[in-house]
Amino acid sequence: MAVDKPHVSVLLAEVLDVLAPQAGEIFVDGTFGAGGYSRALLEAADCRVYGIDRDPRAIAFGREMEKEFPGRLKVLEGCYADMEGLLAAEGVSHVDGVTLDIGVSSMQIDEADRGFSFMQDGPLDMRMSGSGPTAADVVNEEGEVELARIIFEYGEERRSRAVARAIVERRSVKPFTRTLELAEVVASVVRTNGKGIHPATRTFQALRIFVNDELGQLTAGLAASERLLSPGGRLAVVSFHSLEDRRVKNFLSKRSAARANPSRHVPLVEDQKPASFSLLKRGAIKAREDEIAINPRSRSARLRGGIRTDAPAWEEAE
Repeated sequence: MAVDKPHVSVLLAEVLDVLAPQAGEIFVDGTFGAGGYSRALLEAADCRVYGIDRDPRAIAFGREMEKEFPGRLKVLEGCYADMEGLLAAEGVSHVDGVTLDIGVSSMQIDEADRGFSFMQDGPLDMRMSGSGPTAADVVNEEGEVELARIIFEYGEERRSRAVARAIVERRSVKPFTRTLELAEVVASVVRTNGKGIHPATRTFQALRIFVNDELGQLTAGLAASERLLSPGGRLAVVSFHSLEDRRVKNFLSKRSAARANPSRHVPLVEDQKPASFSLLKRGAIKAREDEIAINPRSRSARLRGGIRTDAPAWEEAE
């Protein structure tokens, strides 16, 4: 698959600062996409990068990019939540850095036939991997109560019940097959807010997250990163929605220095665990105005990072 102009990854310079690549180090780009973070790492230092993606088109693009960095870039097909197994098959048990860019990629949004966009007509698909139930399957088969739950929980859409009701009424006449069909029905019951956000934004977000189990993947991927990172290893996670950012924030804050043992001479209190990460910065790193001017999508981006300590990884994923 050829990509004429690979997109510039959001917060690229800031992610590179967090990962601070050095010669001989090994990195995981868990959401390879168009390879923006991987390329930046490979050009910044004589390191190795394992790119992971479940999108067959991203894998095809990555195979071509491997030729530019022989022996230094390896693209693996799969979910980043399964990074431990994928890397074990390559003989890798520990890495020096992990980066994740959560959500749908620009490549996927720009291709109407993927069904992610409510601005372009295409099949109502939304699958990142190309396998499993589609968004059309969800809206045509789930009950009204479950649809409302999905749209509210994953899209934070206040009008979720009205949207679900409208979907059920419309599908009784004709099943949904196209993105603009669904966008039109959602727009009939959700008003455009003062910020100019399209009425279908939150419903499409909810369906995409549900179809691809994005929150489950994120929770598992963060825990896998914790187990894979060597002491001193760096984690950089970029997210675009509050649901995702909240999970990353909670993961790092729970495991950060706030729970560190105050002294090696004082035993930990019952149920207290040693910190497995130290925070690089309190709060999230946001895009600068000059980046937002070039790429409006970066306006909602939030970067959080941490440095792995030598403490054992926590057992639970949350």
